[in-house]
Amino acid sequence: MKIGCPKEIKPQEFRVGMTPNAAGEAVAHGHQVFIETGAGIGAGFDDASYQAAGATILPTAKDIFDTAEMIVKVKEPQAGERKMLTDKHLLFTYLHLAPDPDQTRDLLASGCTAIAYETVTDDRGGLPLLAPMSEVAGRLAPQSGAWALQKANGGSGVLLGGVPGVRPANVAIIGGGVVGTAAARVAVGMGANVTVLDRSVARLSYLDDVFMGRLTTQYSDAGALTELLPQMDMVIGAVLIPGAAAPKLVSRDQLSTMKPGSALVDVAIDQGGCFETSKPTTHQDPIYDVDGIIHYCVANMPGAVARTSTIALGNATMPFMLELADKGWKQACADNPHLLNGLNVHAGQLTYYAVGKALGIDVVSPQLVVKA
Repeated sequence: MKIGCPKEIKPQEFRVGMTPNAAGEAVAHGHQVFIETGAGIGAGFDDASYQAAGATILPTAKDIFDTAEMIVKVKEPQAGERKMLTDKHLLFTYLHLAPDPDQTRDLLASGCTAIAYETVTDDRGGLPLLAPMSEVAGRLAPQSGAWALQKANGGSGVLLGGVPGVRPANVAIIGGGVVGTAAARVAVGMGANVTVLDRSVARLSYLDDVFMGRLTTQYSDAGALTELLPQMDMVIGAVLIPGAAAPKLVSRDQLSTMKPGSALVDVAIDQGGCFETSKPTTHQDPIYDVDGIIHYCVANMPGAVARTSTIALGNATMPFMLELADKGWKQACADNPHLLNGLNVHAGQLTYYAVGKALGIDVVSPQLVVKA
């Protein structure tokens, strides 16, 4: 198969869809790999490293799309990239379609087949291609929030860990999954007073055991949030419903109950955000103020640490990429139900229920698509 990797064009996105090691593995499996020139620079991989792995360097994204059968990326295809997609293409990347009707319409119109990293599953009920970036984003969230709390950035001027004689900041993390656990690990390590909220008592019990009393766990409901918000210096939104739009857990009215200069960090912004006042921001312009509350809603947080993120993502995606290339997408999805769960779009049809529900679009069973 001809596998192509274009340079990411989303603002301040420095990751790349394939590492040289992944390119080398694909070449060893008998596939042709095409990399857009400069695609890996932001993550520390030059063109020569891809050429040494057996890949061919092409000068433009159009050359990649014209040549490749499978397109491997990191972020969802931007408007200009979507115009280059056709029914010959298999797209393998993060999509986050539920809050993005424009992208969904364009992918359907292109006729391409699109498999979303964020809905591929594993035997344990996890999301193995989302998990590494969730780990990165979770670890970044407290330090990003700590930066937002600095007075020069509009925050309250509270130091996350405090100092002797001064209480540390209060941090609430909504969601105790991969993101929430990673965020808690860093926030606790920075010396903050951390509360994690989740609707799974089993998960709360796990966190209580792992952190050995160094944080507080609380069952997540509207009453608990209403009680906690006035006490918090930082709230990290870490809620995920696979493939679906994130629930809005903090309303604009509730901002008035929070301390002036408090920070909201919305790690769920790729799925629409879990605060009513959330809107996507970039690394170049990461924060904004609503009613005196600082919002950090960067939609590609892991791009800030592109080298680490690219290698972590490549480790996770490479086996699935090879499976798709070796067998073809249809046979690969027929053989692997977890890969089938990643199928979101095929030949003008939507194949993921949660996206269809969010956008009001009819959905075709992915099993029927594979059998057709």
